[in-house]
Amino acid sequence: MKHIYFDNAATTQIRDEVIDKMTEILKNNYGNASSSHSFGRSSKSLIEKSRKTIASYLNVSAGEIVFTSGGTEADNLVLRSAVRDLKVEHIITSKIEHHAILHTIEQLEKEYNLTVSYVNIDTNGTVDYNNLEILLSTSKKTLVSLMHVNNEIGNILDIKKVADLCKAKNALFHSDTVQSVGHYKLDLQEIPVDFLAAAAHKFHGPKGVGFTFIRKNSGLKPLIFGGEQERGFRAGTESVHNIVGIEEALKLAYDKLDEESEYVKSLKAYFIKQLKLKLPLAKFNGYSGDMEKGTYTLVNVCLPVAPEKASMLLFQLDLKGIACSKGSACQSGSTKGSHVLSEILSNEDMQKPSIRFSFSIYNTKEEIDYVVDALSEFI
Repeated sequence: MKHIYFDNAATTQIRDEVIDKMTEILKNNYGNASSSHSFGRSSKSLIEKSRKTIASYLNVSAGEIVFTSGGTEADNLVLRSAVRDLKVEHIITSKIEHHAILHTIEQLEKEYNLTVSYVNIDTNGTVDYNNLEILLSTSKKTLVSLMHVNNEIGNILDIKKVADLCKAKNALFHSDTVQSVGHYKLDLQEIPVDFLAAAAHKFHGPKGVGFTFIRKNSGLKPLIFGGEQERGFRAGTESVHNIVGIEEALKLAYDKLDEESEYVKSLKAYFIKQLKLKLPLAKFNGYSGDMEKGTYTLVNVCLPVAPEKASMLLFQLDLKGIACSKGSACQSGSTKGSHVLSEILSNEDMQKPSIRFSFSIYNTKEEIDYVVDALSEFI
């Protein structure tokens, strides 16, 4: 049986070079980075080298990078501390954010006297920037949290426009960039974002490690207390091999970005072409079928399948060795429909199956042919 992995927005295959680097660290650099002896100093120097490398790719200072267990912790750190410590009274977000944002905000609403506003989005899932400007016209201390690339429909936020607008309105701006770091270059001297979140496993790195960018002198305070690791921002013994792993993965992602992104773009374009040819009634959700307004890494397709047959589609694809997703991986075990698609699709289209296919450098056009044929056969 074939094994085809088209779920790269959920997680990616780790690069061999990253595995080799991490294995070397696990074998040879096992000292606790907080220890003062040579073993500890060796681990500490590796962490600081990784921090400096990552900072250089974002054009920020090393002290503004804080390592976390991944994107969810990074999002929680920013949102919770902004309300608790920076006295943010008003959060502006959208209803198509990742649940790491939405569920954290829901919890904060229960704990604090917090006003939450949801910016308008159109039927393609695009933020209404005029509405955002209106929502920012408030005397309350405000934080905006909008993701750069949507993990389900791939829409790209004009992150520079939002950052400039927030700065002009004296609001803080946090962006979940989990789907864009490693896939798009971000110069944070040009983009005045205050905070962002990233995760290694989205760009061929290890799971269990990510980072938060925290603009200097932000006033943010830790979420996890204990030791003084990460300049006091995150207590706990650092996972040296994972931190070196995220450095190596990001370095390879950005050093090879032009060549690899062109290849993945060609896969997406070919998938769109073949799908339109074989299944002309299929519709692309959001801007996932657009090569400019949507990320080059994924498509989200609403398929012309009767509701009674729809529940069998993913099962049939799995039987053929095809891995894809009906939504974000965080909710793939749920019987609920996608909260993102429910905001932008008609009731009629919500009854049909929508599948997210996401691509990487390890995929081929031959795999796309196999998947499109399998979809045609089922439908």
